[in-house]
Amino acid sequence: MKLGYLAFRNMVSKPLNLLLSLLLLSLSVSLVTFVLQLSQQLGGQLNKNIAPVDMVVGAKGSPLQLVLSSVLHIDVPTGNIKLKETSMLQKHPFVQTAIPVSYGDNYKGFRILGTEIGYLDHYNAQLSEGELYEESFEVVAGSNVALRLGLKVGDNFISSHGLAASDSEAHDEHPYTVKGILKPTGTVVDQLLITNLESIWEAHDHGEEDHHEEDHDHEEGDDHNEEGHHHEEGHDHHEEDDHHEEDHHHEEGDHHEGDDHHEEGHHHEEGDDHHEEEAETSEEHDGEKEITSLLVKFKSPLGMVQLPRFINENTSMQAALPGFEVQRLMGLLGSGAQTINGIALAILLVSGLSIFISLLKTIRERRQELALLRTYGLRTGQLLRLALLEGIFLALIGFVLGWLFGRLGIWGVSQYMQTSYGYTLQITGPEIVELYLLGLILVLATIATLLASRSIFKLNVAKTLSDA
Repeated sequence: MKLGYLAFRNMVSKPLNLLLSLLLLSLSVSLVTFVLQLSQQLGGQLNKNIAPVDMVVGAKGSPLQLVLSSVLHIDVPTGNIKLKETSMLQKHPFVQTAIPVSYGDNYKGFRILGTEIGYLDHYNAQLSEGELYEESFEVVAGSNVALRLGLKVGDNFISSHGLAASDSEAHDEHPYTVKGILKPTGTVVDQLLITNLESIWEAHDHGEEDHHEEDHDHEEGDDHNEEGHHHEEGHDHHEEDDHHEEDHHHEEGDHHEGDDHHEEGHHHEEGDDHHEEEAETSEEHDGEKEITSLLVKFKSPLGMVQLPRFINENTSMQAALPGFEVQRLMGLLGSGAQTINGIALAILLVSGLSIFISLLKTIRERRQELALLRTYGLRTGQLLRLALLEGIFLALIGFVLGWLFGRLGIWGVSQYMQTSYGYTLQITGPEIVELYLLGLILVLATIATLLASRSIFKLNVAKTLSDA
């Protein structure tokens, strides 16, 4: 215990040397632990969210952007696709499920996603209270959305156009009603307000309907003007018609029944044409419905081999594989992580050199103190142990500070991701890799201490004391 106290006092007696060694050591440890935690947690989050989806079908563009927007909901979509064009995929024998998703609105920065109930089943999302949506403009709220916005079952809110938080272009005519709150899943569902597809279509078709109503009113006005014009003409010729009315009365009576029959047939044909036009208009409207993307789960691995290539080469749509795109993204991040780890290793070696220089300088400056300790009965092995304790204390303090700084960095990134993307990172305890790093640091500090303490074995007590 006395040796430990003495080693600690020796270490803090040179604050500048101590500060430099701790700064280098803690910097290297914080970089390594931060990068390890960030890559592991990001990889885990991404893999968990893409697991239910084998393929994403959307508009042409960047496949990575398509995956990020449609599966992870952290980017803007590449565009829309016709719902009618995806029907052949939904019926394909290689496809197990094909769930359409559509979005374009938000509420205070949280996306409103139009989809089917099967989307919730993919992520094993369950209700904590309330019920699932059944009608248009009914939503279920993810756990994080409900927590951060204070939403409760029965609350109403008005969405805003776009994916970023904004009060502009609010859809005042279509308020949403919260029907249920979901339990936490640890997936993207926690960050979404989920409704049916019809809600998204109706919210965005409202402007077009207003436009059609204006056109219809305009046509009615034209018809009214024409009727007035014909009425005036009829008034001008009224006297002339009266003059010839008696002459033609008999002839009109003869042809009256035939004219009525002809008019009935004419109106019947017009009615049939009108119904046909309505049916064609309805079919055309259904064919024009758009979605953002289609999330596909395969029955057979052959689907992953054949369908993406077929879609990309023979249709106006694009197919992207989330597993491949996320692996490519993590590869890019991995290159950066390796670079940072290489820098951290270099700093770690420099910190080991700093410990060696600091201890070497300390031992040389305290030769007289070490000689006095020998006269008090301490052996050479005990003096070496004193130096080793000083080096180990320095390594342990540097590791603890570096580990804390690394976790502080994870907390900062988590706050940023929570605000920007709705994702959170966990603050975990020391992991096995970090314990290996601690062992490496202790070995490095021990080697540096032994190299710096070689002069202890050559210490001449009498000569050192006489020189003092």
